[in-house]
Amino acid sequence: MTIKEKTKTLFGYDRPFAIAMWDFSWLERRWTGGGFENWDDTLSELKERGYDAVRIDPYPHLMIADTNKEWTMIPIWTEHAWGSPRLTKITVTDELRLFLSACRDHGIKVALSSWYRRDLNNMLMRIKSPRDHANIWVELMLEIEQWDLLDVILYVDFCNEWPFDIWAPFFAKACGNIGFFDEGSMNWMRKTIEIFKRHYPEIPVTFSCGYPLTDDAPDVSFLDFIEVHTWMATSSDYYNKLGYKYERFTDSGYIKLAFDGERVYRKEKEHFDNCLAGNIEAIAEWAKKRNMPIITTEGWAVVDYKDGPMLEWGWIKELCELGVKTASDTGVYAGIATSNFCEPQFVGMWRDANWHRRLTDVIHKSELK
Repeated sequence: MTIKEKTKTLFGYDRPFAIAMWDFSWLERRWTGGGFENWDDTLSELKERGYDAVRIDPYPHLMIADTNKEWTMIPIWTEHAWGSPRLTKITVTDELRLFLSACRDHGIKVALSSWYRRDLNNMLMRIKSPRDHANIWVELMLEIEQWDLLDVILYVDFCNEWPFDIWAPFFAKACGNIGFFDEGSMNWMRKTIEIFKRHYPEIPVTFSCGYPLTDDAPDVSFLDFIEVHTWMATSSDYYNKLGYKYERFTDSGYIKLAFDGERVYRKEKEHFDNCLAGNIEAIAEWAKKRNMPIITTEGWAVVDYKDGPMLEWGWIKELCELGVKTASDTGVYAGIATSNFCEPQFVGMWRDANWHRRLTDVIHKSELK
């Protein structure tokens, strides 16, 4: 099958779809001013901006452990605007059912992924094997099926940016700190998918990837598609020149971005633009050789950003537009995000509705090969 035919078979679209990453924010940022106080309003705004789907964390390890429990969540960072920057309490089951129902009402498909958020009981460390990993997702899908909401699900990503220790410490404990394409990681992914597919063979599945895709990579045809996250900042030496180190609990990184982020980019704009576009095209060539559709839900400028003093959005949006147009032109990107800041709490990005509509139009009008 061609990429276009595979996209139609897997996802039901004969053209690329526009997808927004709402991660764990959809549930953790429900306080007044958090951005997700009213799902109907936010989903209406998403639809108005031209999006077809969202990617969210359904907290499978918590929901399956106790469907009615209120969980106390530990922040993964204090500086970024995804999720809660402080301890917060959530319940999952009823909220997920209501959210999926609201998405159906608004004609929005839902991709399920997990960042395996840590709670006070550290429930994620109960995942000790591929069987454990698969079973929590099987049980989750059984629950969604009982709600008669399985048709809302676009795909399942078994772990965000597998197997980074920040998101999959259970894997690091079991197999060590290794990369996506290492044998232990490949075996874990393959076995997890094999078990899950015995129950839900029709649901597209993957493990999203933050690692470079190289020509000597082993066979990953057991993934239905490749979900790769791509930024200018990770496609180049930008962060080295800026001195940014992914600071999560200190504002030193954002101070660098505020004072020098745009300046460093503008000084060598052509170089950084070429690095981003060249990486996207290289990823597309990698996927073409393997006849795999690509989805990117996180990109295209810098990894971390937010509203704040001297943190202007103009240069970020320029880079994101370059990423969207380059990916759309390749003919192999089945699902494309406009940025990893496409959420209401990123006010400077969210409020420019015309910008979103212009880019989702680019996505929708592009052709798959």
